[in-house]
Amino acid sequence: MHKILSFNLLFIGILSISSFNSNAALPENISDLVENAAPAVVNITSKKEVSQRSSFGYGGIPDEMLERFGIPREFREMPQKKRESVSYGSGFILKDNFIMTNFHVVEDATEVIISLADRREFKADVIGVDPLSDLAVLRVNANDLPEVNVGNSDQLKVGDWVVAIGSPFSFDFSVTAGIVSAKGRSIQNNNIGNYVPFLQTDVAINPGNSGGPLFNLEGEVVGINSQIYSRSGGYQGLAFAIPINVAIDVAEQIISSGEVLRGYLGVRMSEVDSDLADALGMRKPYGALINDVEEGESADNAGLLPGDVIIEFDNKEIKFSSDLPHVVGQIKPETKASAKVIRDGDEITLDFTLGQLPLSNDNFIPAKAQLSSDPFGIKVSEIDRDNPTMANMSDGVIVTRVNLNSPASGKINRGDIITMIQLKGKKQEVFDVDSFNNAVENLEPGSKIAVHLIRNGNRVITSVTLN
Repeated sequence: MHKILSFNLLFIGILSISSFNSNAALPENISDLVENAAPAVVNITSKKEVSQRSSFGYGGIPDEMLERFGIPREFREMPQKKRESVSYGSGFILKDNFIMTNFHVVEDATEVIISLADRREFKADVIGVDPLSDLAVLRVNANDLPEVNVGNSDQLKVGDWVVAIGSPFSFDFSVTAGIVSAKGRSIQNNNIGNYVPFLQTDVAINPGNSGGPLFNLEGEVVGINSQIYSRSGGYQGLAFAIPINVAIDVAEQIISSGEVLRGYLGVRMSEVDSDLADALGMRKPYGALINDVEEGESADNAGLLPGDVIIEFDNKEIKFSSDLPHVVGQIKPETKASAKVIRDGDEITLDFTLGQLPLSNDNFIPAKAQLSSDPFGIKVSEIDRDNPTMANMSDGVIVTRVNLNSPASGKINRGDIITMIQLKGKKQEVFDVDSFNNAVENLEPGSKIAVHLIRNGNRVITSVTLN
């Protein structure tokens, strides 16, 4: 297992966790669970080739010194050589000789070997992978393989007991236990996590646990160990697992068609804080605030607008913006779904026909733009259409100065284009300096304003509390 992301010395290592169900204060049947479930848990050895460039050395003279003396690079370096790299992980036999594990365990593998608790070994074929959920499906040609019982991760509750079986640091078939600490965590790591509502547990997980099963106390798999937060790369009390309901949906698509399809709205979104909630006319901060809409995609076709807040989608509550991709990503493309939306302080319902999640969102094309002032502490100017750099800008006013320690300081930047002002759900579009001044002239001190703006080509909605 390896560390792959750092935040101020805090590393995300791709690892594994497990989850448990019980009403008892302490589980008493873990030994029975392990005896029944462990035979279907497997060790995974993954081999791949990596490139390595070595130096001629020249008697240990540093490369910088050789370059100073003008020795050409081709004489200083050997061609790239191939070497074999071996990594280890865990997995479990799902059904019909199919095995589930993490994508990162078998990524770029040239050979995959699985080992059972009864010491049998088999070469496995990688049937398919899904990097967005960090899942992979393998298959072996063997007889009489044990299989796990699959549970329902939606029924897990925070505080339920869970058990993990895996091979941390190659200590085969180790067992650890803990509780579910939280549900629906959004963990973004190498593009993994936007579409997975992770289970958080305090089960001890370490390198080698990746891909291993997480069991409830009934001996049913409810998660697949995937990641940890750690300063050292080892266990520090925070582990994350992929819910089995998500994993089974991915596995069934891989087995049946070899690819995974997800629904797509075509929006950019952010959280609703308390100030924005007040400016948008909401009773409390919740939901997914829509900053921008991709032209021609599902959200645009349904009439979703920047400034709307989605609070429910497909009968599932959206508390945070990260909840929306979790819900939408589990719905198949071309499926019809409805959403509850807060617009201008009122609740409305919109009907969607979902698009298909593209492999890359880099080509996001915003929909058509809808979108000196003392209350804000900024100075604005007209957009100069004769300036080639401004010719294609959206209608609005451009911010030319932000006063230090003003209400807009840290919220609005020089160069931003303000397109709309919103107070208590009431919107006033900004086309020029006159319309901007009209929108702000009657604002009172203490008002919480939602400012719609375009920054570096992207729509942003920020809150400003006036002096």
